[in-house]
Amino acid sequence: MLDSFAFHAGQMVVALLLDALLGWPALVFARIGHPVSWIGHVVSGLDRNWNRDVLSPVLRRLAGVGVVLVVTGLAGGVGLGLCFLLPHNGLGVLIGGGLAWPLLAVRSLYAHVLAVVQPLSAGDMPGARKAVSMIVGRDPNVLDSAGIARAAAESLAENTSDGVVAPLFWGMLLGLPGLYAYKAINTMDSMIANRTPRYRLFGWAAARVDDVVNIVPARLSGVLYALASAAPLRAFRVMLRDARRHRSPNAGWPEAAMAGGLGIRLSGPRLYAEGPSRDPWLNDGAPDPTPTDLAAGWFFTGGLCCWRRCFC
Repeated sequence: MLDSFAFHAGQMVVALLLDALLGWPALVFARIGHPVSWIGHVVSGLDRNWNRDVLSPVLRRLAGVGVVLVVTGLAGGVGLGLCFLLPHNGLGVLIGGGLAWPLLAVRSLYAHVLAVVQPLSAGDMPGARKAVSMIVGRDPNVLDSAGIARAAAESLAENTSDGVVAPLFWGMLLGLPGLYAYKAINTMDSMIANRTPRYRLFGWAAARVDDVVNIVPARLSGVLYALASAAPLRAFRVMLRDARRHRSPNAGWPEAAMAGGLGIRLSGPRLYAEGPSRDPWLNDGAPDPTPTDLAAGWFFTGGLCCWRRCFC
């Protein structure tokens, strides 16, 4: 019999291999969708019914707390139920890995960044702007080549933490219940935790819980990026100096580590649909990223090279 950590870790390894090799096949998505989209349907339904303008600010915030409790409890409960059904042996590792597989995003992230790298490297600015608009919220029409590379690199760093490291961390620690609950929290954060008037109160709880569950994974992601870089000491120095300057309590860690490891600057001022953001630079004074720099970080996340060769 396998002890719990080895059992959970084995499942995550199987899931990681399946995702890296297969992603989530388009044919499967066309037929049944994706677990994240299923969670999204639940969140959307609760949003329509509970996020009402007639509610007082206190009740609106409490309604948002209720959404977090319901969705997280539902997802974690499904994971817990599946755990009880799995045999605690090698077969359970394989089946559990298959059940965890859709909730990792290595291949998806890799494909989205590749879609930016290719046109950007070829000088196809309209194509690069269209591709980067799929992964970031800022206005792509005002981005030059450096801005596109910077936006894609920041998305790559942050989503490596949110879409790969954090699910693996919680899956290894708590098994399928931890993995499913984490993805529910992360999905709510992406859907209702923005700064628009509709979600400023209703999405408050989702944003705060997402911050908490990503504290360790974000810092772990930064450490992994630093260790994988060609300049680990510089990456650690930049991360420790600049990560806390980021407006997010977590995203700054992998982004600053990537900036230091690649010798580029990230973050800085940018324009979103809701208005401009005057964020400070990470690794200020370094040059803007090029398509080659973006490809280097992309190779690391895609798993096509290893250790320090990732940033060569």
